[in-house]
Amino acid sequence: METTAPTLSRKAQIDQTATALFRQRGYSATSMRELAAALGIEAGSIYSHIRSKEEILHRICFRLADEFMVGWREATADDAASAAQQLRRAIESHVRVLTRNADASAVFMHEWRHLSEPAHTEFLHLRQRYEAGFRELIARGAAAGELRTPDPAFAALTLLASLAWLPSWFRADGKLGAEQIAERLADQLLGGLAPFSPTSHAH
Repeated sequence: METTAPTLSRKAQIDQTATALFRQRGYSATSMRELAAALGIEAGSIYSHIRSKEEILHRICFRLADEFMVGWREATADDAASAAQQLRRAIESHVRVLTRNADASAVFMHEWRHLSEPAHTEFLHLRQRYEAGFRELIARGAAAGELRTPDPAFAALTLLASLAWLPSWFRADGKLGAEQIAERLADQLLGGLAPFSPTSHAH
């Protein structure tokens, strides 16, 4: 017996198709006419559902920004957890958001620059706030001796830059699932911030 996927609303179909096109062709190179053609509808009728393609970009960028912030709050909510434990949870949460929808994540990472004002500035503020959270958490861990870095800001940027490549190579049907990737990336990134053990200089 065949199972049918749940029917998406027209707006959800438009968002899904536009997200894939924005990722494949880039936001600037994707026209409303191409989007309509990909959806199998008349170019003129698409405007009865959305005002512009930027409306879709805005929805993608701010929806994912919200998911990242929710994940961050959950990862750092336990005051009893050490900074290193909170950082691990934050990394794993970040990976889960990125892998939930690789097309949307790629658009979020690379196409946000096309947002017009005031959305562009608002998005930048959200991004800076999120990055600051990682920076402050790493600084707190370094001060407590749980993490090792001479420069928490550089460490935070390096960590987030390492994760930014994930949408370009993640495959939902790949050998590793999202949870396994989240765990391995957290191990790898936290390994680089681990304090030296007393025997680490022994030869």
